[in-house]
Amino acid sequence: MRQTWRWFGPGDLVSVDDMLQAGVEGVVSALHHVPTGDVWRPEAIAQRQREIATRRDGSPSGIAWEVVESLPVSEDIKKQTGAFREHVEAYRTSLRHLAAAGIEIVCYNFMPVLDWTRTDLAWRVSHGGTAMRFDLVDFAAFDIFILERPGARESFPDAVAADAERRFADMSAARRVELAGNVVFGLPGAAEHFTLSDVRDHLAEYGPIGEDGLRSNFIDFLSEVAPLAEELGIRLCCHPDDPPFPLLGLPRIMSTEAHYRQIMEAVDVPANGITLCSGSLGVRPDVDLAGMMERLGDRVHFLHLRNTIREGDTLPVSFHEAEHLSGDTDMVALIAAALKEEARRKAEGRADVSIPFRPDHGQDILDDLSRKAQPGYPAIGRLKGLAELRGVIAGLGYGNR
Repeated sequence: MRQTWRWFGPGDLVSVDDMLQAGVEGVVSALHHVPTGDVWRPEAIAQRQREIATRRDGSPSGIAWEVVESLPVSEDIKKQTGAFREHVEAYRTSLRHLAAAGIEIVCYNFMPVLDWTRTDLAWRVSHGGTAMRFDLVDFAAFDIFILERPGARESFPDAVAADAERRFADMSAARRVELAGNVVFGLPGAAEHFTLSDVRDHLAEYGPIGEDGLRSNFIDFLSEVAPLAEELGIRLCCHPDDPPFPLLGLPRIMSTEAHYRQIMEAVDVPANGITLCSGSLGVRPDVDLAGMMERLGDRVHFLHLRNTIREGDTLPVSFHEAEHLSGDTDMVALIAAALKEEARRKAEGRADVSIPFRPDHGQDILDDLSRKAQPGYPAIGRLKGLAELRGVIAGLGYGNR
């Protein structure tokens, strides 16, 4: 398993030098400044590669950009409206440019409107650090009383809607602004950044599409890009919905193993693969992550290893980011399944034996609390997670000697 680390570019408060001290082997990055739907130009790709390859003092870092996360899919493609045909062609061109630059893994998602959703970006946990959290009542308060989505109240259980009304009434003006910002505006790595008005417009346009329509649009998109990726030697890997249940009345089509199986079978080429994110999928109690790795592992091209704690027994549910070995996911079982898949690939003579993973998210601890890096991407919290994951991998490897 290859140890990688997400980096948001020169403005990231966790630097290339920090990554080196963490002991990572490769870098996960993207061109976040390029508007969604535009072509990633060779010169911009080369610039990011140079930035990753260089320490603060100008000396070589010895590490490289190995995984793209994400090459975003536009809302026009997801809805098949507006400039979607031009955006698909731009996506294909970007894949050609990435392949020419030697990058072989491209992570993306097909979540409508919001890439991922949290209500708290710095929720205090018991040890005094902070973590990201999705609070269902806060989200209902946002949906019903801030966004004012038609039919929002009816989409939540009665008790949740009643709690949301009381919480919103007690919420300060500053907290209301913060909540809207957390949900819509403030998340790192999002494909697009919307206003509340933008969100309302997109929701109205998704209304007639529904789950089957969105899945059909996804299959159409993959039919255009996955065969090209196969030809170029690029492995595409779709990230699951986060959270993995419907929000804002929008369809969710990548939240379960069955969802992934449908897409893998619909566009059945090896390049059409999976980003198996244990934090996103692990929010659902009905997803068997280790079993999914065993059953669909030949199409897992990238791993996000993180843990979450569900705060209830039924979906939708509140949850927060846990320490990497302390949440609801059996991380040891998942890593064991991944190592088993790597052994199978080695026996088959596959070139992609080593599956890249990154310590996804992390709690802000120690100096993270004053550094205030990208929400969910602290230096020390991720280093702690990587050390724990590295220990599990080493221990399982020792046991197999």
